[in-house]
Order: sequence, then C-alpha cells, then structure tokens
Amino acid sequence: MEEVLYQTYKSPVGTLLLSSDGEALTGLSFRQQNEISICELPLFDQVIKQLDEYFEGVRKAFDLPLKNEGTIFQQRVWEEVAKIPYGTSVTYKDLSIALGDMKAIRAVGTANGKNNLAIIIPCHRVIGSDGSLTGYAWGIDKKQWLLRHESHPNYKYEQLSIF
Repeated sequence: MEEVLYQTYKSPVGTLLLSSDGEALTGLSFRQQNEISICELPLFDQVIKQLDEYFEGVRKAFDLPLKNEGTIFQQRVWEEVAKIPYGTSVTYKDLSIALGDMKAIRAVGTANGKNNLAIIIPCHRVIGSDGSLTGYAWGIDKKQWLLRHESHPNYKYEQLSIF
C-alpha cells in the first residue's frame, strides 16, 4: 500500500488538508481528519507558497504536479474544469456541451463533486444554469467565498465564522 503524506494549511476559508504520494499532490480538501501524521515535504512548501499567492490575489492558476485519481470520465471533467479561468464561472450544462454530451449534466455534476483537489482544480467555478451556486462538496458557503474572492481579489474577507 502506498504511503500517504499529509500537511495542513490554514487558509482564510478554513483549514485545508493537503495529501501527497511523495511525488504529486493527491488531495486538497476542507475535511478535518484526526490523528494524522503531518509530514514535511518540499512539494508541500510549493503548494503552500502557491496557495498563499492565490489567497493574496496574485496567483490566478496553479503550477503543481497533480495526481487526481478517478474514472476516465471524471478525468475528462476535471481537465475541462481546470481550464475555467480565474474570476469566471461556467455552468454544468456548459461543461456537458464541452465534453460533447449535453445530456450528461448530472454525470458532470457528480464527477465535479468527486474532485479531490479543491481550489487547485477549481470545481467551485461551476454553477447552475440559473446562476445558482448549486452543489459544492465542501459547502455552498465556501463556494460563495471562493467566487467572491476571485471576483474581488483586493478585498480582504474575514475568515468564515463557521470555523
């Protein structure tokens, strides 16, 4: 069994849990895990530096070695999601059309929700066709915060009160 290495990062939107196989970032989530062993890893230093830049409003895209395991369809969805520019959003329908099957909206939503690399692969930038902030594995409040942050990068938001 492959060893998983962990590090935490305190962001303005909550504590993030980073995971790696030692070569690539394999997870970035808002989930809290108890009794994990925190590891020092040069990759984590690189991730933290880029996250700091993102939250300061100076980084618009990430340049990190990633490994986001999933089905072929999920990989295709995540590749499309990774193309969504900073400060913009697309609908689940837009993604379905980009993938060549307008009827795959629910499958796209499910795949988007399985993204293990929150923020890095910006699944928060996918919204409902009516403009609503439907679905976000980490909570609508975090999705709203991230979208507001990207729309107004120079505005200093207070940390969410739920933490």
